[in-house]
Amino acid sequence: MGKAVVITGDVEDDHERQGTVWTGTAHVLAAVIGSGVLALAWSVAQLGWLLGPAVLLGFAMVTVYTSTLLADCYRFPSPDSGHRNLTYMDAVRSYLGPREVFLCGVAQYANLWGTMVGYTITATASMMAVKRANCFHREGHSAGCRVSGNTFMLVFGVMEVALSQFPSLENITWVSVVAAAMSFAYSLIGLCLCAARWVSHGEVRGTLGGATAASSTAKTWNAFQALGNIAFAYTFAEVLIEIQDTLKSPPPENKTMRKVSMYGIGLTAVFYLSVGCMGYAAFGDSAPGNILTGFGFYEPYWLVDIANLCIVLHLAGAYQVFAQPIFAAVEKSVAARWPEAKFVSTVYKVRLPFSTGGRTLSFAAPKVALRTAMVVLTTVVAALVPFFNSVLGLLGASSFWPLSVYFPVTMHIVQAKVRPWTVKWVLLQGLSLVCLLVSLFASVGSVADIVGSLKQSAPFKVQY
Repeated sequence: MGKAVVITGDVEDDHERQGTVWTGTAHVLAAVIGSGVLALAWSVAQLGWLLGPAVLLGFAMVTVYTSTLLADCYRFPSPDSGHRNLTYMDAVRSYLGPREVFLCGVAQYANLWGTMVGYTITATASMMAVKRANCFHREGHSAGCRVSGNTFMLVFGVMEVALSQFPSLENITWVSVVAAAMSFAYSLIGLCLCAARWVSHGEVRGTLGGATAASSTAKTWNAFQALGNIAFAYTFAEVLIEIQDTLKSPPPENKTMRKVSMYGIGLTAVFYLSVGCMGYAAFGDSAPGNILTGFGFYEPYWLVDIANLCIVLHLAGAYQVFAQPIFAAVEKSVAARWPEAKFVSTVYKVRLPFSTGGRTLSFAAPKVALRTAMVVLTTVVAALVPFFNSVLGLLGASSFWPLSVYFPVTMHIVQAKVRPWTVKWVLLQGLSLVCLLVSLFASVGSVADIVGSLKQSAPFKVQY
């Protein structure tokens, strides 16, 4: 039995911050370049050659700009001095009122958790794609090769239960570095496979107006859903403050975070334009919803396998970038509610067998239980709604405006004391209004697709 140690005192703000531009960029890439990249060819196909690339660039520019506004809110009352805001909600609490804090909490944590659901669905699809690729290689491309994903989803859930036991985001920097490397790997593989497909038929496919659909209504829903997919692909505002809190100072954290955002989103935009446009050129209107699991490619099957395994490894790490803020918030709430309970404040240390120097593993029972329960709940919900494109579109639509635009813009107006109806105020509010409309349209398209998919699916039967 391990030795019990009671931890007293508030050490929330005492951890050592040693993050740099490069570790911060790794966290951003791990959070941003995720399952969203896999739907970009389909999304560009729905919008066409005219709007597709323009929307990809537009979202990148908006994300970089609003990220700089949010980075300036890490400290209060000024960007370069004052107390730290350790979470997104802390920043909103410092600059805005209680109502905005509540709305921010609902938006942030719902979308953090929703992203965990989306990543579980995507990782499962990739594991299933590996098995299907091997089946197609053996049986031929016309074989059915139906695969159940229940076991694969359970495996991914168990993996995340283990990774969730790390204390905080700083303790898994190596996971983000590996995840970022994996994201580049499968993006490059997908890009190369699309390029090879394009070269094989020697023509740029697609049209200015994009793919046709069974009806004008379906075309509209698909276009709106594509907006949500692209918004999801760029979203990372909900973890920006947490990433910024890992950066060392001096220089001021907001200046470092500006570089982190610019490098991270800049690299992301290059990948997104390349994959989205090359995929549309290769497949045209028939671009699959998931470029690596939709089997636009069958051979070389081993390269498809490697790409999908890279996706699984990447999402395993990116999942934690989104999960750790939820864990921290829940654990802080529990500790505040029962501050004197030994069950909450006791940490157990267990000596690791076969380790040199008497190394020990520390754990707290409430943390293990809460984190395991959260991962289990996430896995169950993913099994209930395993719809890749529509879930990603809804997540992007619901998180883009409030978290990436509205709160950063509103806090900047308060911080910089921007007077109403000045040119800057009108431009900022105009940007927020346009992004609100985009989010609303994308939400409608994604919900319509989810409703249609639910009519044809059965609970806990993840099959492709």
